[in-house]
Order: sequence, then structure tokens, then C-alpha cells
Amino acid sequence: MKGFIVYQDYDTIGDKTRIKLFGRLENGQTFLTINEIKPYFFIKEEDLKKIEKYLEKFEIEKTNLSDFDSKKVIKISSNSQTEINKLSQLLSHIQIKTYEADIKPVARFMIDNDILSSIEIEGEYNTSERIDRIYINPKIKSAKNFKPRLKIASIDIESDKHTGKLISIAIVSDNYQKIFFVSNHELEKTASFKTEQEALLKFKEELIKLDPDIITGWNIVSFDLLYLQEIFEKHKIGFDLGRTNEKARLRISNNYLKPSSADIPGRIVLDGIALIKDPFIQQAPTMRYSQFESYSLEDVSQAILGKGKLLKGTSRHDEIEKLYKENKKSSHQKIADYNLNDAKLVLEIIEKTKIVEIAIERSELTGMQLDRITSSISAFDSLYIREARKMNLVSPTTDFRKKEERLKGAYVYSSEAGIYKNVLVFDFKSLYPSILCTFNIDPASHIKSPAEKDKKNLIESPNGEFFKNDIGILPKIIFRLHEAREKTKIEKRELANYAIKTIMNSFWGVLASPNCRYFDLGMGNAITSFARWIIQTTSKEIEKMGFRVIYIDTDSVFVEIGSSSRTEALKKEIPEKINKFFSDLMKEIYNRKSYLELQFDKHFISMIIPQLRTGKTAKEGLEIAAKKRYAGLVIKDGKEALEITGLESIRGDWTEAAREFQKELLMRLFHNEPIEEFIKDYIKKIKSGKLDEKLVYRKSMRKLAEEYTKTTPPHVKAARLLDEIKSNVIEYYITIAGPEPIQKLKHKIDYEHYIKKQIEPIANQVLALLKKSFDEIETGSKQTKLF
Repeated sequence: MKGFIVYQDYDTIGDKTRIKLFGRLENGQTFLTINEIKPYFFIKEEDLKKIEKYLEKFEIEKTNLSDFDSKKVIKISSNSQTEINKLSQLLSHIQIKTYEADIKPVARFMIDNDILSSIEIEGEYNTSERIDRIYINPKIKSAKNFKPRLKIASIDIESDKHTGKLISIAIVSDNYQKIFFVSNHELEKTASFKTEQEALLKFKEELIKLDPDIITGWNIVSFDLLYLQEIFEKHKIGFDLGRTNEKARLRISNNYLKPSSADIPGRIVLDGIALIKDPFIQQAPTMRYSQFESYSLEDVSQAILGKGKLLKGTSRHDEIEKLYKENKKSSHQKIADYNLNDAKLVLEIIEKTKIVEIAIERSELTGMQLDRITSSISAFDSLYIREARKMNLVSPTTDFRKKEERLKGAYVYSSEAGIYKNVLVFDFKSLYPSILCTFNIDPASHIKSPAEKDKKNLIESPNGEFFKNDIGILPKIIFRLHEAREKTKIEKRELANYAIKTIMNSFWGVLASPNCRYFDLGMGNAITSFARWIIQTTSKEIEKMGFRVIYIDTDSVFVEIGSSSRTEALKKEIPEKINKFFSDLMKEIYNRKSYLELQFDKHFISMIIPQLRTGKTAKEGLEIAAKKRYAGLVIKDGKEALEITGLESIRGDWTEAAREFQKELLMRLFHNEPIEEFIKDYIKKIKSGKLDEKLVYRKSMRKLAEEYTKTTPPHVKAARLLDEIKSNVIEYYITIAGPEPIQKLKHKIDYEHYIKKQIEPIANQVLALLKKSFDEIETGSKQTKLF
């Protein structure tokens, strides 16, 4: 029977360590598998005699395994995970190197059995009140071509914020919706109860009966579940909402910068707001063009669904309390409708953006639980350790340490600022995975021994690191993922394609993290040094062809071709020549295949590059930390489109007015339209108060407000004026009295501030290239045109 693992756990009964996997079967039933394991780790064989006195309680086993330096290792195991942890900590304290000692029991079981999230279960089973099938020590193997149908339930609660009393709870799922309302009135789609306790007991009964795999909501952990936990405790009702009788556990963060989490045995809690904020989700194909004014349910649902809450504004909670106290059937029905709609909105957002499908795709590739799919280091471990074991290699225990020296970054070319026409942009397809494969950059292939470095046929990186000239573990994983990705393209499985792409692209970042068990500063710098060499070499080769490279960033080159009539031909010719160059070079030097692939990206009809914030140039051979900053007009699907990178109009810390102004200014510039009158008119609109709603600053605090001691930025000053800080994103105006939060605006808006700090810098980026200035526009001069 095939199934999908939803929830992973382990426990210790007596001296036995048991792995517990909960999930949903292909026939729709729920399952729990329980397997006993013997936790273990490794030490070097040569260290065994040094620690024999500590090993009386443990089993010692010789192996045919070795570490990355070809040192033989011994396996140390026990029935008890606790005893294994104690021993590994002791050995670390006396400086005996261990291997894989930090791998948690569930991950150990899944790696050793080479299973991910989709499994095939074979064995006898029993049943329980909350689980359809319980397997004890079944045979489990990986399952292919299985797509689970998981059940999702969205929960939303309404309560009196002053008294804390429950008003209603809404649950929405596929073909299911119900409201549990404390009311004397009979309402539509609602079960009414005279007391909180009755409503809570029925809610719990219905939730367990509905049996969702995933529970979601908007800020569900820090509000809904926390509120339920407190009110369940008040009425002495067990808070066991999962698939066992264990109490649900909440980890509530008092720091709004850190998310809270919930552990409901057998189920997963996915907070809608946390999902939408996650960069991995934000860049998904289903979310790519979504932009939000804020992460409120109202703003997100309007952006994604085109509809929102039934009651809006900051006073809606007061309105709900007023409606409830009226105690009329119509007023209670209005609350019920509002409550149900909120729960529906969250579920519809998740369905529309396909967040769960994306999570499943990534989970099936890495074995990560659905609420941990963005854990790149754990995902890397899952893939790499099992692949290393197939080569009889063990991995080091993670050595958490501080990075004493920073990795050198990618290369950015500081070109001359200007306005350009007819620019072709080329980029390297999956540059970092290509570098890893082309130059065999891999922890197990990395040569650290001075004696080993004297061997012939090694690959040397620009920063002086050496790697074996073979096919390492990491390249093998990338090749396998690449093959799977190509298959998803043929099958038009866009979400699976995205999941594979993000995993592959995360590998180099994981290797560069000191929290990675394979971290090595030299190896990390080898990757970035190759990247810099590749992009610089590409630029030089293109200039040998007679074209001007006006800008370079991490993996792209911008080539000005002027009024060439061969534009379409050059889109193919330039990449073909560069790819052949690298192919020939790799074959000549290392007799290896090059996986570097330059491809045409886009064609800017016109583009602008403002002056970068440095005077150094790439022609001087200097590396700079400038951000990508440019904008241009491209043709997409037969239509003009403005593309902006790194400028104010796409940055959240600039006002909406500034972003709107910049976009319109650029469009006028690229179309050779007058810009002076536009600038003057926009200034008038600001001063007249017509754009007040667009002058709001939104800025995130990176730490608690009271932790800002050396300097106090404007958004922190505004935050300190609030009665309560509920979010790290502060919305505020600059007034004649300084920054003030929008909730407590007391003084007039300082329009001169916005003109000087928001509009003038943007205008001068363009005007400077036209030998004009903002001050001249204000005093009046002749119209400025582009050409």
C-alpha cells in the first residue's frame, strides 16, 4: 500500500527507540508506521583504543566504511538515542572526532532505508479510534509515481478582544464548512451553543472526525491555536487535536521577528501568513507576479483572489463586538458570515497559489516534512549523506563554528552610467550547479592534504584549491536532479520543475554556510572564484568579437550591439561561440566536459544604468559590492514591458509615490516624451495632498525596538509611539514633527521631505544623464528629450 508521510516523530519506550511516521494512504485512509531502530554514529578506527573505557554499554562494529580522508571508521550503536547523545557529547568534549552523530533518529531511519516522503508499506496492521491503519515494524520502501491527496482544514476564530470570550469558530475544508457559534439564535451554516464549553467540545469532535492532514489559518499559531489552548485549559478540555491522545504543543515566540510554531501529533500546521512571506513560495510560478501592500489577509486576498474580508479596517473588531452584544439573529449572522469568509479566503489563497502542491513536490525530493521544506541544509544532508553511503563514505558530524573570514562574493562590473539602445542580455543557465559539475567541486573530492595536491590530473580553482578530476557525489546528485527536471519540462509539470530548480540552486549556498557539516572556507571561495573567472572571461571573449560589454553581474553580461541589423542572429551566435570556447578549454586543460551554458535572456530596446555607488571599475580588476541597478524597455509577447532591477520602484522601503513616479518617468524617457512638466505636476500633486495615501513608508525592524541603542532609524522612532508593536513591519509618515505611525498620526505631513528625499533623487538619476538637474526643473528651463 502506497502512502505519503505527513508527520514524522520518534519516542523511547523503555530502552527502545521507535520511529513513528503518520500519513495518508492511496485509498484515502490514514496510517501510522512504528519501527524500532538502533541509533548509532561512527568514530575513526584509530581512535577506538582511546575511548574503550566509555563503551561498556554500547555495541561496537567494524565496517567497510571510511571518511573523506580514507580513514576507516567504527560503528557505535545503542538501543537508546539518549545514551548515544550522551556519548557523542562526551567524545566531542575530549576532542575525539565523530561522524554523523548529530543525525536525528527519523532522518537516520529515512536515510538508511533510502526513503523520502512517498513510501510503500508492507505488513499487518491494526486500527485505532483516530488512525485507520497502524503498522508495527512493517517493511517500508520508497514509492514512485504516487501523488497524495491530502486533506486541508482552514480554521478561523472570532472572540471578544476585551473579555476574551469565544464568539465563534469556523472550519472550512473540501466539501465541508461549519461554524460553531456561542449564540441563542439558529443561524445558517452554523451550529449554535449556549456555552463556550459546548461549542469547544463540538469543535474538537468535528475536527478529529474531519481528520485533516494539514491545519491552516492566518496567523493561526500565534492567535487561533494559542487562544484555543488557553480556553481549552480554562474549561478543562484536553487539547489533543491530533491523531493521538497527546496534547498539542505550541512554541510561541515573544519576538515578532521569529515565527511561532505548533506541533499537533499526526498533523501539520501551515500558517498562511508565514507561507506567503517565505521567499521560496514568493518566487514560485503561482506567486511570481503577486505584490502586496502588506501581509494582512485583506491585502493578500485582494491581490491573489480579487476579493477580501466582509468587514474591513482597523475598527472591525469593535464592530464585531457591537454586533455580538446586539444579540440579534441578523447581527450574529453577519459575524458568522464574516468568520466563515475569513476561513474560506485562507483556503482559497492556498489552493490558488498551489502552496501545498509545491510543498509536496519538494518534500518528495528531499524527505523533509511539509513544514520544513525550506530547510536547505537539512535537505542537502538528506540527499548527500545517502549518496555518500552508497560509496561507502561517512559524513562528518556538524561542527558549528563562526566564520572567521567571509567568502568572496560574485563579480560586478561597474560600467559607465548612461542611456543605451539595443542591448542584448545573456546569462549562464544555472551557473552555480554548472560550476559544481564542470569543476567537480564536492566535499568528498576536495583535496586538503599537501601531499595529495602534488598528484597530477587535479582541478585547481582560481583561489588555489584542488579537486579530484572525476565525478563527485554532488555532481552525481545534480545530474540526477537535472535529468528529473528535464522530464518535468516534457511533462509540463511546472511546480515539480520549480521544486527541483530551487533545490539545485541552493546547493552552493549550503556549502558556503558554516552551519553545513561540509563547510570549508576554501571550497566555498573556490565556487565564487570560478564564477568570477567565468564571467570576466566571457566579457573579454565577447569584446574580442567587436562588441561592447556595458555591464556584468553574477551570471549575466549586457552587450551593446548598437544599430546592428543582425540582432536576431547575434542572439544565437554569441552564446554558441562562448559555449564552444569553454567546451574546448575544459577539454584541453582537464579533458572534462563543460556544463557551462550561456543563453540569450532578453533584448532591451532602451535601457538606463544609473551611476553605481562606487568609483571603481571592473577594468581596474577590482571587485565591488554594488547591487544590480538598471531599468529597460523590452518586448514581451509582442507588448512593451518595463523591467526594473535594484531601483527604487521595486524596493519596499520606498514609498508607493516614489515607485509610481519612477516608473512613469522611465516610460516617458524611453519613449522620448517630455519629462519636465511631468516632474512639476507630480510635485504639485504631492503638495496638494492628493497623494497622501501613497506617501506611507513601510520598513521592517531587524530587532526589537528597545534593542536599537546606537542609532534610532525613523521607523523605530515611529514604532516607539505605538501602544503595542504587533508586527516587525512599521507603517509611518514623516511629519513636520518627525516620523509618526499611521495609527497615531497627529501632525501635518512634511511634503518637502518627500520631494527632497523621495522624488528628487529619482529624478536626478535620469536628469544627470541628460546634463540637467532637479533644481533646474524647479526654476524652469526648456523641455528635455532623450534623442
